[in-house]
Parts: sequence; structure tokens; C-alpha cells
Amino acid sequence: MNYKEKFKNITTVVLDVDGVLTNGEILLIPGAEPVRKMHSKDGYALQLAVRNGIRMAIITGGTSPDVKERLQGVGIKDIYMRASHKMEAYEDLKMCYDLSDEEILYMGDDLPDYDVMEVCGLACCPQDAAPEIKAIADYVSPVNGGHGCVRDVLEQLLKIHGKWGRKEDRTW
Repeated sequence: MNYKEKFKNITTVVLDVDGVLTNGEILLIPGAEPVRKMHSKDGYALQLAVRNGIRMAIITGGTSPDVKERLQGVGIKDIYMRASHKMEAYEDLKMCYDLSDEEILYMGDDLPDYDVMEVCGLACCPQDAAPEIKAIADYVSPVNGGHGCVRDVLEQLLKIHGKWGRKEDRTW
């Protein structure tokens, strides 16, 4: 089954943060929390997906309260931080919502994402993901992490579900 067909079964999207929602760079400023940059087009697509009934979740090894606040601000409720074993968080999410692997799209970019990407229904990654991740991905976005790759994937998902480009979706 090609990746476009797999989009039809997706009810839940799970994302990594660093390297997916961000470009993976961390700016270190003396006396301040590490700084990350997220793309506004990803933010718009995230809130639109939530508004249209797509369950969104985050599984990250990171600990940034600013990142958590930003993601909660676009409507994401299920945020697993400090997830050193991402499969444990993935299994918890599945259990909480009685989900099957086929319902879940996971987007990751590096080796900590590998195990989840092997079992989820639709494995996606940004263009600049690690070679091992690109090798197992069902879909490799033509966009790099932190530059709108999440928007790319969510736009395709919402289009397939008939929930993209409607007049009522043109507001933030």
C-alpha cells in the first residue's frame, strides 16, 4: 500500500520536536534557557488539524517548558516530554485512546524515533532526517525539519480527509 492510501486510516499524528518541528539547532545564550525556532506554517497546520478532529501528540526527549507551552497553545494536549524510550510513550498513547498502529502517523528524524516508526501506520520524516530514518519512512517530506515539513504532512492528511482549504479554516 502506498503512503497516500495509508493517510486514509490516520486519526492520530505523533511528532518529535527537535529536527521535526524545529530545525534541530539549539541556540545557547548565557543565563537563559536554550532557544529553539518553530515555523509558523507548522503552527497553523497543527491548530487546524486539532480543530478538525485529528488527535495530535508529541513525543520528545526534550524538557523545554517553552516548547510545551507553544504546543499547548495550538491545542495539543498529549505531550510526552523527557521520553528517553519513545516506544513506552507511544504504547501509553495507544492504550489511553484504544488506538491501533494503523491509525497513527509518526514523524521523526533520528535514531530515537526508529522503533516507533517501524510499527506505526504511516512513518514520515523531513528531508534532512538521518539516513536510517529515511530508509524506513513511508514518506520523506521534500521539506527540512523546522521549515514546514509538518505543514506538508498535515496538509496532505487534511486534504485526503476533505478538511483542507475550506472557507471556515482560513482563520487562526
